[in-house]
Amino acid sequence: MKFRSIKGTKDILPEESGLWQHVEAVVRSVMHRAGYREIRTPVFEQTALFARSIGELTDIVTKEMYTFPDRSGESLTLKPEGTASVLRAYIQHNLGEQAPLIKLSYCGPMFRQERPQAGRLRQFHQFGAEALGSQSPQLDVEMMLLPLHVYGELGVKPLALNINSVGCEKCRPAYKDKLIVALTKVFDRLSPESQARVQQNPMRVLDSKNEGDQEMTQAAPLIKDHLCTECRTHFEEVQSLLHATGTPFEINGRLVRGLDYYTKTAFEITSSALGSQDALAGGGRYDLLVEELGGKATPGVGFAAGLERLMIVLEKTGAPAGTMRGPDLFIAAIDDPSRRWAFSKTQELRKRGFAVETDFLQRSLKAQMREANRQQARFVMVIGETELQAGAGRLKHMVGGEERTVPLGELESALV
Repeated sequence: MKFRSIKGTKDILPEESGLWQHVEAVVRSVMHRAGYREIRTPVFEQTALFARSIGELTDIVTKEMYTFPDRSGESLTLKPEGTASVLRAYIQHNLGEQAPLIKLSYCGPMFRQERPQAGRLRQFHQFGAEALGSQSPQLDVEMMLLPLHVYGELGVKPLALNINSVGCEKCRPAYKDKLIVALTKVFDRLSPESQARVQQNPMRVLDSKNEGDQEMTQAAPLIKDHLCTECRTHFEEVQSLLHATGTPFEINGRLVRGLDYYTKTAFEITSSALGSQDALAGGGRYDLLVEELGGKATPGVGFAAGLERLMIVLEKTGAPAGTMRGPDLFIAAIDDPSRRWAFSKTQELRKRGFAVETDFLQRSLKAQMREANRQQARFVMVIGETELQAGAGRLKHMVGGEERTVPLGELESALV
């Protein structure tokens, strides 16, 4: 029997992993510089956690989660997103007692049983961040800037930042009533999916991708025009801070969140290189979610960004240079004594921090040179009986082609 990977999953092969490592290193560098400490949560949690945090009526919970009973009969789910697990850990380990503001980041796999397509797999990867403990609009803007800084360092462009305010528990109920009235007038002309949402989740009708729904809701009221004083002031400050940091943005009144614990700011970063499914990252404020999950009332804001979609953009616009770095040195040995020396020297130099390779197949010198070239080695040294007796060998720089004689005892300093 010949086994294959599961539908909707993808092997990240060695020729691709260099780019992944580079992107992850940029993500961790940006997070570190902004004071976000990495948290690593389990890949599965109690199903009820996601039903509560994502919403029991959402497509993710009802159709897309990988849910299974363990041997004790408890329902577990492979995590479909990162925020719920981070907040569960925040509550469980009393992280809020350690400092008034906790800033956390993550990077890892998520799981949803969606229809596989470009940039959307059943096992996919996200990076993201959460800041817990402050209602400051400065943190809202920081959440937008974190992924933008990552994309900037990777050379990703063009990008578009869309923002909106989804109000709060004070101003949203009255707005929803008005929205339901407007949607009821065109109910018969809405898609079945939007019809199902009119009473249960009316704001989600506004971000429907169905062209007919978009046409029917053109005159529908938007939450940004019905904010209370607190939410309006917060949203104006977010815009002011974006202007102050020189960050271009657009206000998109149809950018909404369907659950009541999301408050105030919502944002999305898109790339035209992705086509119709153009979202690279999204986030916003969720001041009521920690309490919803059983913790103390704690304001929070966060974002999540897809790595597979980022890879698509990088492939289309040009991957960053230097992501496929080869070994510092390839030692090509041509007889048994030199092979033993090459193996010992390889291990010694690796311990000292150098990436070093040698041949394990007893190939010809010509074949070894081809292999060094394939691996993109920075230097090559050919070792045989003559070089061992002389205590020196010729070190060749593979890009420039320069060669020089180097005493074997000084090989380490020659690689610096």
